[in-house]
Amino acid sequence: MDNRKLISVEVAYARSDRQLIVEEKVPEGSTVREAIELSGILEKFPEIDLAVNKVGIYGKLVKLDSVPRERDRIEIYRPLIADPKTSRKKRAAKKEKKAAPPA
Repeated sequence: MDNRKLISVEVAYARSDRQLIVEEKVPEGSTVREAIELSGILEKFPEIDLAVNKVGIYGKLVKLDSVPRERDRIEIYRPLIADPKTSRKKRAAKKEKKAAPPA
């Protein structure tokens, strides 16, 4: 039996149509991967592939073998659909076009 103290962490994942935050008690010293697996979120979102999806704690990327602390929120990130730089350039070009006076 594991005699380690239990700590509370949250595991979060969001899609455009649904999000879930699971509060889970895990043994102190557990890894991010173990906390994610214990949360059951992988069964609820089968598209999550920990070999592909990046993870973080409060918006900062971490490795799966990182050790979360009490009350940390572990976030599972979806792959980007569009390149952020390209999207910003397109929005800026659109704004410039609207702001330009008619010739």
